Amino acid sequence: MKILVDRTKCTGLGICESLAPEHFEVNDEGELVLLDEHVTDDTLLGVEEAIAGCPTAALRLVR
Repeated sequence: MKILVDRTKCTGLGICESLAPEHFEVNDEGELVLLDEHVTDDTLLGVEEAIAGCPTAALRLVR
């Protein structure tokens, strides 16, 4: 599975970073950095929570 980010929707709030820090980071400019777009079984739950918690619906998971 792979994470996709809609950069036109992302506002860099950092909720995703707090829920799945191995995949997401908000840099000093407030932009989302996707650290690892590939999701493993070990990180799936955190990524799903990050996607569900995104207030702008900027994240999605594709298979």
